[in-house]
Amino acid sequence: MAKYDKKPSNSDYNKKSKDSKSDKPEKKGPPPMPMRGLAISFLMMAVFLTVLHLFSNSSKTTNELDYSDFMNKVDQGDVTKVQFSHDGAGNYFAVGETKTLTEAGEQEQFRVEIPFADAALTQQLKEQGVQISKKRPKTMLISVLANILPILLIFGVIYFLFIRQMKNAGRGAMSFGKSRAKLMTQDKNKITFKDVAGVDEAKEELLEIVDFLKDPKQFQKLGGKMPKGVLLSGAPGTGKTLLAKAVAGEADVPFFTISGSDFVEMFVGIGASRVRDMFEQGKKSAPCIIFIDEIDAVGRSRFSGIGGGHDEREQTLNALLVEMDGFDSQEGIIIVAATNRPDVLDPALLRPGRFDRQVVVDLPTLEGREQILKIHSRNVRLSDQVDMKKSARGTPGFSGADLANLVNEAALLAARRGAEFVEQEDMEEARDKVMWGRERRSHVLDVEEKKLTAYHEAGHAVAMYHTPECEPIHKVTIIPRGRALGATMSLPEKDRYTQSKKRLEADLVSLMGGRAAEELIFGDVTTGAHNDIQRATMTARNMVCEYGMSPLLGPQNLGNHNEPIFLGQGMPGSDNFSAETLLKIDEEVQRILTEAYDTTMKILVDNKDKLVALSELLIEREVLDFADVDSIMKTGKLPEPKEPIPEPAKAETPVVDSENEAEADESA
Repeated sequence: MAKYDKKPSNSDYNKKSKDSKSDKPEKKGPPPMPMRGLAISFLMMAVFLTVLHLFSNSSKTTNELDYSDFMNKVDQGDVTKVQFSHDGAGNYFAVGETKTLTEAGEQEQFRVEIPFADAALTQQLKEQGVQISKKRPKTMLISVLANILPILLIFGVIYFLFIRQMKNAGRGAMSFGKSRAKLMTQDKNKITFKDVAGVDEAKEELLEIVDFLKDPKQFQKLGGKMPKGVLLSGAPGTGKTLLAKAVAGEADVPFFTISGSDFVEMFVGIGASRVRDMFEQGKKSAPCIIFIDEIDAVGRSRFSGIGGGHDEREQTLNALLVEMDGFDSQEGIIIVAATNRPDVLDPALLRPGRFDRQVVVDLPTLEGREQILKIHSRNVRLSDQVDMKKSARGTPGFSGADLANLVNEAALLAARRGAEFVEQEDMEEARDKVMWGRERRSHVLDVEEKKLTAYHEAGHAVAMYHTPECEPIHKVTIIPRGRALGATMSLPEKDRYTQSKKRLEADLVSLMGGRAAEELIFGDVTTGAHNDIQRATMTARNMVCEYGMSPLLGPQNLGNHNEPIFLGQGMPGSDNFSAETLLKIDEEVQRILTEAYDTTMKILVDNKDKLVALSELLIEREVLDFADVDSIMKTGKLPEPKEPIPEPAKAETPVVDSENEAEADESA
């Protein structure tokens, strides 16, 4: 049933890295501020204060008065304040305020030069009640600085902000073309091949690369050459990047890492420049390894057939092709790349001489999943009753990332309930949560919906139990989880890589169990079987069009046109068969589904009493395990006494059903 789914040597390089590490003094505290930045900060502050002072002084208007006018204002009693001073060169002057107000409502300011010494002036000012003060004269140096310093500061700002930027413009533009590859050192990378499991063949391929770098003479004595590139391809989460980190931890050579998206920029030619600079860095450190993650970002097939074919990405790809295998290709540089879309890569990039090896990192097998679970649970406090092999059997189709998430969720569940150790039930609940979501116990079903859901799931269980080709049942539940109102979970005995026609037909029978039970008991059908029908239709169409299992059409591939369109492939109207063949396909799909539904209905009619008993017990308990289902099917009642019964020695994972989806709520 369908599942839910001069070149330095290696020793010199290591010695250099160790010596540089030991001789480098340990820094404590925050790093010192650069002197250039400090100078610019002080300069900006001085300019701000100068401008503020100039504006503050310019806000007040000062009138230049003749000496006679000044004396007239004194006689009239209009002067309120006078300050005497001289400029150090024998020139005396006075500044002060009058009672006259300006338009801004401030006292008028004045300045007057005193042409001769007038002894009676001071006495006259005192008689008028004028406030008299004296200001020390500025020296020549201070006067010059006061007038020239603001100008110098303004020109200094212009120099730093404009002239220096113009001088560095060339170097700044060229810095865009510098490679962003990062050199990983041994003290930063702690991952080795011991931390990688479930991908033994890929490990062997990469371990051979590491051995070649460590001892090239062993392989060169028979005339062998070092591979130039290794492409890791596989589904997301299978451990491609983790393998590259392990290579970095094992290899005794420099390891550069960069992402494919780091090459692409808005400026034309930047990506190609970065490719060349990356290989130049590798040439200086050869032998070395360069890891390009998500290479499909820059290595997509050239000329998509729509619009022009010359763009920035193509220039970058051309540069990469030339550097990997061109007239001036670099020796001693091994390219390791990772992608989950090898189908979109350019054929010139995949040919031998560039990527000599293409390693497929597939989903882990049963033994691989067990090893991965053990690796990710090394730092988790597990109970002695936790069986990793049992958990591995229950997770077919899980990737390494899924298994890591499962262990983490189990630890969080155990911590949430205050346990000291992670138990087996935490692992099972984490698996169900990862696949379908958390239980929604707050989503309370009314009596009618609960009864409908119970009969629906019981129909799946009865159909599966009486179909020998189906996987054994694990448990049946009507507790809402994710978008499903209930689920019937099966236990695959082993990982299967091929499916027989009888097994696919058995899957169709089990999928039709919920819909047939609704029609048999209630005389009506609901939207709860939406997911069942969708999966059954897809399976039946694949049997006819992909697997050649139709007696009418025979063993021929009629194509699957539901794939995404890429590079002009899969375009509508590209079918190579007639309308009559399309009609026969529809008829065969309908025949297969109808026969499966009739078979399911016959099983439920023959075992209607078991269906009712199982449904009533499911309404009462909400969750039934294999022992409960087996006892009801054989004796019509539960086993007694009800004690913990070990599960059958068969693998476990939910496979069948997550049926009554949220659409059932909408229909209700």
